[in-house]
Amino acid sequence: MTVHRTFELIAPSGYPHDPEVLHRALHRLYAQGHRVVGEAAAKRRYQRFAGTDGERAADLNRLADPSRELPDVVLTVRGGYGAVRILHGLDYEGLQRRLTDQPLALVGHSDFTAIQLALLARAGLKTFGGPMLMSDFGAEELSEFTMQHFWSALTKPTMTIASKTPQAQPIDVSGTLWGGNLAVVASLIGTPYMPPVQGGILFVEDVNEQPFRIERMIYQLHLSGILAQQQALVLGDFSGGKTYDYDNGYDLHAMIEQVRSLVGIPIVTGLQFGHIPNMLTLPVGADAHLVADTHGFKLSLSGYPCLG
Repeated sequence: MTVHRTFELIAPSGYPHDPEVLHRALHRLYAQGHRVVGEAAAKRRYQRFAGTDGERAADLNRLADPSRELPDVVLTVRGGYGAVRILHGLDYEGLQRRLTDQPLALVGHSDFTAIQLALLARAGLKTFGGPMLMSDFGAEELSEFTMQHFWSALTKPTMTIASKTPQAQPIDVSGTLWGGNLAVVASLIGTPYMPPVQGGILFVEDVNEQPFRIERMIYQLHLSGILAQQQALVLGDFSGGKTYDYDNGYDLHAMIEQVRSLVGIPIVTGLQFGHIPNMLTLPVGADAHLVADTHGFKLSLSGYPCLG
């Protein structure tokens, strides 16, 4: 039996540029019997953003209002750029009071990473790296894999992710799972919005970045001392990054081997998360246990909001 949920849309970054995709995404949610609140957020435009900084911050700050009924899922419309511009305008204390221990899922990825890490750092709130309205719910063909893992992550109090990707070294570690888009994570270094996670498991992904740019951002995490404080670095998908003749054999694999020789913590590869059609949903801030060997890895997660 399908459970009907209330979705509230937020648009902290760019605006939807394709009305047909927006219509398709909304139609799918309604066709499944869900209630959708906040459609106006998906229809605003200000320069390249989905509304002014104040309007976009208000989408999130409304969740702190104790007089409003909370939705089940707060779904990000799309990524792009703009979330960093509203971090200083969020009501962290109010959001912490209202949302801590509530069965509510804030979901998105890409530029939404800035919001997720800020909420974790300033309010201790756990969110989900997962599908977004436009790119995923509005895809020409809805990914059964993405939707299955999305609902499983949101409605079960624990989950285990297994991969058959062989790993270079055996590890068995536990810690807080955190991370998201690599460029956004790196951009928060030295700010009050970077979570001070000690002994964590950091996962990163990115899109349309050449190997040297990915390496430069990982070096930034390394040289700032953040990687040394983690139990492991888990690499998701890095789709769209081209190599050129000038690279002379320096590709993604070569970059990973260079980083592996540098950072001093285990690196796990093959996490099915990023700007890809079939993606996992990952709880940011959850308790994690990661085991890896030459046969693959298992990531067990608990301690995150559950819709039940």
